[in-house]
Amino acid sequence: MADPHADQRLAAIMAADVAGYSRLMEADERATVATLDAHRAVFREHVSGHGGRIVDTAGDSVLAVFPSAIGAVEAAIAIQETLGRRNESLPEDRRMRFRVGINLGDVIEKDDGSVYGSGVNVAARMESLAEPGGICVSGNVHDFVESKVDLSFEDIGEREVKNIARPVHAYRVGPATAAATASSEKPLALPDKPSIAVLAFDNLSGDPEQEYFADGIAEDLITELSRLRWLFVTARNSTFAYKGRSPDVRQVGTELGVRYVLEGSVRKGANRIRVTAQLIDATTGNHVWAERYDRELADLFDLQDEITEAIVASVGPELDAMERERARRKPPENLGAWESYQRGLWNLYRFTKDENREARRLFDRAIKLDPSFASAYAALSYAHNLAVNQGFTEDRTETSKQARQAALRAVAEDEKEAFGHTTLGRAYTYSGEDQAAIRAIRTAIDLNPSFALAHHCLALAMI
Repeated sequence: MADPHADQRLAAIMAADVAGYSRLMEADERATVATLDAHRAVFREHVSGHGGRIVDTAGDSVLAVFPSAIGAVEAAIAIQETLGRRNESLPEDRRMRFRVGINLGDVIEKDDGSVYGSGVNVAARMESLAEPGGICVSGNVHDFVESKVDLSFEDIGEREVKNIARPVHAYRVGPATAAATASSEKPLALPDKPSIAVLAFDNLSGDPEQEYFADGIAEDLITELSRLRWLFVTARNSTFAYKGRSPDVRQVGTELGVRYVLEGSVRKGANRIRVTAQLIDATTGNHVWAERYDRELADLFDLQDEITEAIVASVGPELDAMERERARRKPPENLGAWESYQRGLWNLYRFTKDENREARRLFDRAIKLDPSFASAYAALSYAHNLAVNQGFTEDRTETSKQARQAALRAVAEDEKEAFGHTTLGRAYTYSGEDQAAIRAIRTAIDLNPSFALAHHCLALAMI
């Protein structure tokens, strides 16, 4: 039944969100929230100055409505220009860039001021097609304002967008806007720890019904990779902005501030489905790993879980190996906490007395550089355990004690770090506390089901 208190009318809708918001929050939550508040004040100023009204500011987003498309576009231009100047005063890795999308369509406005309707949905899809610091408008906005504003427009064609039945014609507002300024700025700085963006998987089936399956694979990969506490994973909102495009992976890495990109495709034929995935070093464009998964079509949700688990189980070790090799090539005097940790792992897996000693030195160095580095404590514990197991220590009792202390510190620093629970379980195993060992290691497996070392240590504890 229709809501008698809802008003339906034509409006210009502006939707905006922050590119790379999760990365900024990961680096510094307080500074990011403060910057977001300051930038939203710019939205409020220019939206109201052009006759509009902000409707919602959930998460890192802004939703506004205007009585005219011209007002919405001019407000967006003013907002991006002002934010561009504001960003110049911020450190390179703290700059916050919004993507803005604008659509002209019917909205249903309720008494509380909230708005709904397909017009809002299309605006959100235009936002996802915009570049960081840029503006994207739908075809009806372009047709209405093109002759009335002094701007250039880049026609990016008909786009299939999620939950919209028909393709939407889209235009990016040209170099007269802050988009050109944003694209000329220096790339985002890479986080200290390894970073990855999972792009939306391409649906090559020609079957629109498979679109949700392709999106589901990518979304599940983002969720599962986020369980790897040493890995920075870009949020879905940022990576799905590239959906329907064929961007240069190096450009994606630059725009999102990530070292690695995971992309793939889904193809259905008869009663079989094929999923391909490839991991790329975004700094060079070189392929790190690729795999193809052919499966019988059965329960799609079970199939989605199976393929996601298989990809994560392969990608995690590949990234770890790449990071160890990168740290090994770096001059020792330039090693930061993360590189010291990775170099220590490289030494540790040589399994000699001297290499074990060097690994422990490097883990100690990582801890001195970052006293809250849970993985470094876990690795130090594991190195002590190996020293006991391999006969690399003269004082087995003291070394076992150090292994337990380091593992307890790892868990204390980050209770969701699977490596810490694994090494704590290993320490319990060496002291004969079998049930405590099994409980600790099962906690690790619950946190990261793809962590092979945890399964290995659980088997040893059970034996």
